[in-house]
Amino acid sequence: MKLFQRAQRSLFGEILDWMLTPLLLLVPVSIGVTWLVAQGIANAPFDRALEYNVLTLARLVTVQQGQTQFVLPQPAREILRADDADRVYYQLLDSHGKLLSGEPDVPHPNTDEPPVAGVVTLRNGEMRGKQVRVASLWLADGDNDDSAPALLQVAETREKQSVLAIEIIKGVLLPQFAILPLAVLLIWLALVRGIKPLSVVEARIRERRPGDLSPLDESSVPLEVVPLVSSVNELLDKLNDSIHTQKRFLADAAHQLKTPLAGLRMQADLAQREGANADELKQSLKQIGRASVRATHTVNQLLSLARAESTGAGTGRQPCDLARLTIEVVREAVPRAIEKRIDLGYDGAEAGAPGVVFEGNPTLLKELVRNLVDNAINYTPSTPGRPGVITARVLADPFGHVVLLQVEDNGPGIAESDRELVFEPFYRVLGNEADGSGLGLPIVREIANQHHAQVKLEDAHPGRQPPGARFTVRFADEEGAP
Repeated sequence: MKLFQRAQRSLFGEILDWMLTPLLLLVPVSIGVTWLVAQGIANAPFDRALEYNVLTLARLVTVQQGQTQFVLPQPAREILRADDADRVYYQLLDSHGKLLSGEPDVPHPNTDEPPVAGVVTLRNGEMRGKQVRVASLWLADGDNDDSAPALLQVAETREKQSVLAIEIIKGVLLPQFAILPLAVLLIWLALVRGIKPLSVVEARIRERRPGDLSPLDESSVPLEVVPLVSSVNELLDKLNDSIHTQKRFLADAAHQLKTPLAGLRMQADLAQREGANADELKQSLKQIGRASVRATHTVNQLLSLARAESTGAGTGRQPCDLARLTIEVVREAVPRAIEKRIDLGYDGAEAGAPGVVFEGNPTLLKELVRNLVDNAINYTPSTPGRPGVITARVLADPFGHVVLLQVEDNGPGIAESDRELVFEPFYRVLGNEADGSGLGLPIVREIANQHHAQVKLEDAHPGRQPPGARFTVRFADEEGAP
């Protein structure tokens, strides 16, 4: 039951609801229990009085040889007089059920229970439209205990009992109703004080400078709030790392763009100098074109990396045929490979083969394959005596729900000490003069992470010189993942 309806959930309101709702539900239960207890307390003295009256009258009754005699003297009649609130009735029946004295309409006891002589029983009944309390006593024949006993009953109306019960209830419940608002107020004040540490944490966060990402102090908050503060601290750490990564990325990007832009400016100045002949002008324009291509490629790679990092794992998901995407990328890269005299080919599962289709983002997956192939073309030397060879393949295990993408070459390979570093933005292996922005492999890893895939780098031909390099991307469904 919600005592306080709100447009937005409130921790204070939730706790208040859970504390006040049981308290208010217990009020009617308390009233009912108090009423029953009050009835029992109020009945006790009047029941003892009825027992005394019926035993007193029983001394005036004699039963001999089946004959019941009853003489009610004037002093005994006084016990049958009640006050103005209640009336007392009596009834005497002989062993044959004949009325000997008293009122004929006093309620009879339950006939299902066998009579027990000498034992006073009390019960509630109704007489002349009013509730009465009846005391019954069976009187046995003094000469024959086996004969049917005579019955003596005394009944009294219940006005005084009801008044007494009501007075008891008032005396018990009225203080409770006075205490209830005080209890609600104390609960309210206790909750305000209890959630005050949350307000302290909120104030500390609000007072922080925009660049302050240091962790919050967990020792100054209650134990129950420590997990929340720990989660906030973890978020601050991740945000701090992300900001540092972005700053480093921007610095590296500015440095990488500075070189081709400086080359463009220098070549433009050379082309504009006095006395430059046609060959020198042509050479300057060629250098300008090359620097422009390099700058354009770097910008495109930066945009690809930003797009890969910002694209959610569930965005643009659809069935993707990895074999078909790889074949398309290889075909697009053939002219560039021929220009560098590199043998580029595809070897693996055919498009549409079992196991090569899985849920993914086709644009990002194609970008992943393209970067692996471009990276192999850039760093694989090719000479007439030793032509470069690059092979892309897709291997599928439909039963294990695993798809492998491999791109291998017969180039110089990558030393083990550099195999993790090459996935960092703008990292370039020392001693390599190939053109590149240093962003292709970071893009590959980012796209693989978004598809829950693993990237592995190893020697393509272990034991040979040069050993070559093999990049393996392992895609696995959740049910087939190790």
